[in-house]
Amino acid sequence: MEKHIVIIGGGMAGLSAGIYARLNGFKATVVEMHDQPGGQCTAWDRDGYRFDHCIHWLVGTSSGTFHRIWEELGALTPATRIVDHDVFTRVVAPDGSDFLVHSNIDEWERYLLQVAPEDAQAIHRMIADMRSTSSMEQFEDAPGLRSVVDYVKAGVHMGGALLTLGKHGRQSCRAYFDELGFTNPRLKLFFDDLYADMPFSAAAFLMMLAWFSQKNAGYPIGGSLPFTQRITDRFLSLGGELRLGQRVKHILLEPKSGGGSRATGIELEDGSVIPADHVISAADAHSTIYGLLNGHFITPHIHEAFRHWATFTPLVQVCFGIDMEVPATFPTTTVIARGERIGSTELRTGFNVMNYAFDPTMAPKGKTSIILRFETPWELWKDLDGGAYQEEKKRILADATARLLKLHPEIAGHISVTDITTPKTDVRYTGVWQGAYEGFLPGPENFGKTLEMRLPGLDGFTLIGQWVFPGGGLPPAAQSGKWAIQLLCKELHQEFVTAQRATA
Repeated sequence: MEKHIVIIGGGMAGLSAGIYARLNGFKATVVEMHDQPGGQCTAWDRDGYRFDHCIHWLVGTSSGTFHRIWEELGALTPATRIVDHDVFTRVVAPDGSDFLVHSNIDEWERYLLQVAPEDAQAIHRMIADMRSTSSMEQFEDAPGLRSVVDYVKAGVHMGGALLTLGKHGRQSCRAYFDELGFTNPRLKLFFDDLYADMPFSAAAFLMMLAWFSQKNAGYPIGGSLPFTQRITDRFLSLGGELRLGQRVKHILLEPKSGGGSRATGIELEDGSVIPADHVISAADAHSTIYGLLNGHFITPHIHEAFRHWATFTPLVQVCFGIDMEVPATFPTTTVIARGERIGSTELRTGFNVMNYAFDPTMAPKGKTSIILRFETPWELWKDLDGGAYQEEKKRILADATARLLKLHPEIAGHISVTDITTPKTDVRYTGVWQGAYEGFLPGPENFGKTLEMRLPGLDGFTLIGQWVFPGGGLPPAAQSGKWAIQLLCKELHQEFVTAQRATA
């Protein structure tokens, strides 16, 4: 008989685990509380406009470990068109001047030297550090399944990257920029206002542009919704079961004779039970550990992480449907507006404006979808409800509209559709803890660390999803689903495969 794996959460990690489970001969049931799969990787339509919540760039669009995963999941196919933007973002300073972040490292180096020739030494050093991370690659196999040879090969291939990440992984961006010693006012404004005050590892900053420069972090045309749909279709075509609109109440546990417990299935909020040979939680990790498992299997490491590791600051997303073409000279514009307000939120750095004119699927012909996003503290939202919540959304819309019109005065009178999502929207539809949409920030205190996928004292259970890996995001979430099935196959002494077996 097929062993039955029940997977809690139909986001990227859960769908990934479901696909690899089916490829390896397991019965797989994915249970998702929302009425559609995808979790954070989603979008929605309003009067012909599509507003995307997730994908702006995707690591693994051309090569490497993550690219192979996207192909195995059916997320990227030969028909998927990838756009690689020349400029990652345009930054607008308070005085109205521009600063560009080129996607290509060499182009950005030339640009920086033109802006600040007096900082040539610091620029060359920073760019050299970025280039050195280009050899960085992810391991194919889960921890515990790698041989000494795997680590030796990785050390030879990634030598320069490992040295750079080892040196700067536990260093903050602030410390790194202070060490570089930029003196040019435009460079200092960019690095100090946008990065230096974030609890962000310098190594994480250095790695980002390397992916863009390799053209391995492009944008798949269509964005999040068709991306998720392709993965969902793959899961269903393999015979997986997807149960939508069903919320899990508990993970069922049975005591073991030798001590400890074993997960035996799940109980839904309607009281029904789904038995399982193995339970995988791809749901929010905090909700899983402190809720579905009643806090019974908290390791010191997990306790430390949720108490002290910084998390991503939640976002407000203000969506605009513009009934005219607004050319996307730059796909993203970052406006520095430290200390100013949108609604009740005092902006830590500023806000981002994303113009989707380069993607013809996001708006009717001759029209444009534009999204303005800004960070907002969870404390402002956690107790906000009812009329106060609606009033806050009205203030946000008014302020965000004024800022967008300042940036694009030509759209006055052409805003035909608006929509707002808040941290409470995110929590309502995905259950993400405190609206931290990508989990833990990759900071100096946790760079290179992970949460345990297997919890001591609990058999028949695996924890996956972006909370497991500081920095979060779609690629590690998908990889965690693959790793969960790899580990299970090893336990059962069966070969792990990534393609559908041929049948007689």
